[in-house]
Amino acid sequence: MSPKAKLPVNKPFPKRWRIRHGAFYYRVPAGQEHLWDGKKEFRLGKTEVEAYKTWSERLNAEDSDLSTMGKVMDRYLLEVIPEKAPKTQSGNRVSIGRLRPIFGPMSPSALLPRHYNQYKHAAVKKFGKTSVNHDLEVLSHLLTMAVEWGAIDRNPLLGQVKKHKTPPRGRLVEDWEIAELLNIPTPSSKRSARNVFLGKLYVRLKLMTGLRRGDILRLTLDQIKPDGIHVQPNKTAKTTGKRLIIEWDEEGELEGVIEEIKRLPPRRIGQTALFVTSQGKPFIKADGSANAFDSLWQRLMDRVIEETSVADRFQERDLRAKVASDSDTLQEASERLAHSDTRITAQVYRRKPTRIRPLIRPRSE
Repeated sequence: MSPKAKLPVNKPFPKRWRIRHGAFYYRVPAGQEHLWDGKKEFRLGKTEVEAYKTWSERLNAEDSDLSTMGKVMDRYLLEVIPEKAPKTQSGNRVSIGRLRPIFGPMSPSALLPRHYNQYKHAAVKKFGKTSVNHDLEVLSHLLTMAVEWGAIDRNPLLGQVKKHKTPPRGRLVEDWEIAELLNIPTPSSKRSARNVFLGKLYVRLKLMTGLRRGDILRLTLDQIKPDGIHVQPNKTAKTTGKRLIIEWDEEGELEGVIEEIKRLPPRRIGQTALFVTSQGKPFIKADGSANAFDSLWQRLMDRVIEETSVADRFQERDLRAKVASDSDTLQEASERLAHSDTRITAQVYRRKPTRIRPLIRPRSE
């Protein structure tokens, strides 16, 4: 009898996993029950993160079999993904879920560029260029780790395949649109009034600092120093380790915005987050999600569209691009955005058109 096919909901996960009654379970292979408390089906956990952690503790990853890409993916999920940022972890797991049915049964040594190219052109119709590009990044890193773990001698995709070309986002938020947002009338509801006021302060702080959403929402009162705002960008904390000190301006505008945020109830002291909900809880969670803030932003943009002459919605991240676009020089923009390479600043964040003068030729007599 052929093995029972996986249900669609279980396909993204390792072999023998399944979701049942809102939790993750592992169907223990016959003869290995003693390694899993004598159970034929072992409950790994309620959440995906908890399940992978439990599974990792039960398996000896160092001696794992890497004969198939599926097994390489399993080890990658155990050892590599937990070291990444929460949002990246989530994206990588989605990519592995798409890659596993196609490449999982293959031997790492059998995977060639043509196999990826076939996937690249077939999957784009279903998932889109951006998602398929993310899949390539994950697949290539899987093979790089397979080299490190001794399963293959080299990564066959390096320098041999290309991602889909995707144009960078070009939405440039204009000064008048910011002015319209900042002039939205205060709602009559106390809760709505607080959210609108907080949203306006957030926009003002973002436009002065150019910080990422996560770094702004992670700011705490003890990071506000006499010489400015001390920031360790979360994205580069484990790579370049670059730190920023955003100095106070002579006019006192930045310090004034900070003081307005601090005056918003509830009262905060010590290492409390600068941006908190009306219940005093930080908008951003340990896993990097900020659903409450995302909802606040969406409601703010709803008001912008309904109550002003702005017709085209803009995203929170477009404000960071505005900071880069409004900076006097590319170098200044790159430093403000804490980029290690000015190329990414120029390609993605500098969105203003280049102004050139016409070439005037001398008139002939």
